Amino acid sequence: MITLSSDFGSPYPAAMKGVVLQRSDARIVDVAHDFPRQNVEAAAFWLREVLPYFPPAVHCVVVDPGVGTERAALAIRAGEHALVGPDNGVLVPAARALADDFEVFEIDYDDPGSVTFHGRDVFAPAAATVHEAGVAGFETHEQFEPTEEYVDLTFPELIEREDGITGKALVVDSFGNVITNIPGRYLQAQFDTDVTVNGVWAPARRTYAEVDTGSRLVTVGSHGNVELAVNQGRGDERFSVSPGSRIRLRWT
Repeated sequence: MITLSSDFGSPYPAAMKGVVLQRSDARIVDVAHDFPRQNVEAAAFWLREVLPYFPPAVHCVVVDPGVGTERAALAIRAGEHALVGPDNGVLVPAARALADDFEVFEIDYDDPGSVTFHGRDVFAPAAATVHEAGVAGFETHEQFEPTEEYVDLTFPELIEREDGITGKALVVDSFGNVITNIPGRYLQAQFDTDVTVNGVWAPARRTYAEVDTGSRLVTVGSHGNVELAVNQGRGDERFSVSPGSRIRLRWT
């Protein structure tokens, strides 16, 4: 299996699929092609949350605002999985989620046909090569060189205080739920009480339905992080926050 993830929308991923199918017999599965444009951190978060649910596969990821520059191209072996994509940190959180240890290889490639579409000309061919060679042995191919130099990506640090915690809004999902970098354990003791978010009052609840339709709440999402939501509405609008916003969560 080769999975494809990008911020391309349509129809660019179709060209990547064509390249893969010319070079391999892989089953192709789309993860998402509507990641926020050029937002490496958001893509890294979603990949960390989604890819561990897949069986062993080669994961080709292209969220690449540095396309055409001197940034490297990487293949990472993480357990029985491999990840292929740009060296901008987008692959690293998922690699850590897939295996306790991972190995990083720089991909050597010829001048691509386009300096603006490495998804088609660099990463799709590399993913097909890894698939055909096998995750356990692709590094024997001369195209892959071990490296210890790569861009790491970690999510922002938290600021803890006695009356609460300050973090950051990482992403907003299609429902309008604001997913923060604050681990859910900080909210567990506050369930069935009230909190404030950037000074805005909201109840802390386990489920959306514990508040009236259209009402705000703070909860813990399936990803295990604190989430700002509205029952059958958009949390980003009602809390007036967006990806990157500082989130000051206070116990009342």
